Amino acid sequence: MRCVRPRDHLRTADRRGELPRNPSRPRRELHLRPHMEMASPPPAGIYVPAPTFFASSASPSYDATTPPLDLDTQGAHAVYLARAGITGLVVLGSTGESVHVHPQDRGTLLRGVRERLDAAGFRDYPVVAGTATNGVEETVEQLVDARDAGAQWGLCLVPGYNASATTQEGIVRWFVAVADRSPIPVLIYHYPGVSNMVKVSPATYATLAQHPNIVGCKLSHSDVSHLAQIALNPAVDASCFRVFTGLGQQLLPVAAVGCVGAIDGSAGFFPKSLVRLLSLAAKTRPSDAEDRERRMLQFKVSSMEEIVVQYGAVGIKEAVSRLRGFGDADGTRLPLHGGIPGGNAEWAKWKGVMDAMEEVERSL
Repeated sequence: MRCVRPRDHLRTADRRGELPRNPSRPRRELHLRPHMEMASPPPAGIYVPAPTFFASSASPSYDATTPPLDLDTQGAHAVYLARAGITGLVVLGSTGESVHVHPQDRGTLLRGVRERLDAAGFRDYPVVAGTATNGVEETVEQLVDARDAGAQWGLCLVPGYNASATTQEGIVRWFVAVADRSPIPVLIYHYPGVSNMVKVSPATYATLAQHPNIVGCKLSHSDVSHLAQIALNPAVDASCFRVFTGLGQQLLPVAAVGCVGAIDGSAGFFPKSLVRLLSLAAKTRPSDAEDRERRMLQFKVSSMEEIVVQYGAVGIKEAVSRLRGFGDADGTRLPLHGGIPGGNAEWAKWKGVMDAMEEVERSL
């Protein structure tokens, strides 16, 4: 469905005083690019924030400080996920250790993923490029490079370096400046845990959702009320602005309030299970058997996701390596080091929940 939104929406809202603002600051006109076409959001579904794979410690090219990219493993994992039914990939997100990747390597990584997917028959497969900078210019530069490397969307982390002094008006203006200049549509990425606990109000999302080049958001926090206030807001056109959770452990409940999918790390090692959970969660009139299945599957997913809650990208890489054979279990870049604390002994503690999920995965 083509999005239809008035192009002067933010200027009009600003004149009416509807933008979040600091009342002590004077009003200023927003400078939107004229005649901007309405962008399309990414398809609904399950996305994987792909780990960035680095050369194995056994590789001749290995460098303990900055191990080089392992493009072969990166591409193989991408194709595995596409074949498993995953809707799309986020490359260079938080799970992808984007802050540990040199700017010159970003294009190499994105291009390698795109070429491998194309070669496997997945042309036009959705690829979203993450950004995690605080400056408008650098963010736009990364989005331009991402477009050139084959990404169709950008996922921009809310800038949080000066979180305590950042206002909602400042966040609106930052994203408007980025979106006005970006050659690809952008999604808002709110992950307070990695951005100094910066806050974004539902009203701010409602304002930004009117911008023709802002097409959705990923919410990696536990405030389901905020998600509902965004996804169910009559002022937000759900066909133009899509809400994704970053937490698979919330998938069943948030699907009931308008969430269209998840960008979830555990889908990188249990892809079919997360796809199945979303298909069940999206049913408005499930049979009794489907309702029982989705409740039990959500329980298993939530139990398994605790390893991601506890260890983040480190836990995801551990699971992707041990369960699916991609990369080294401890294959991160500094300051991340050594895999999950406790190694084999710690992994053994997760055997029960992993086995339960593996049984589901193999049945699909």
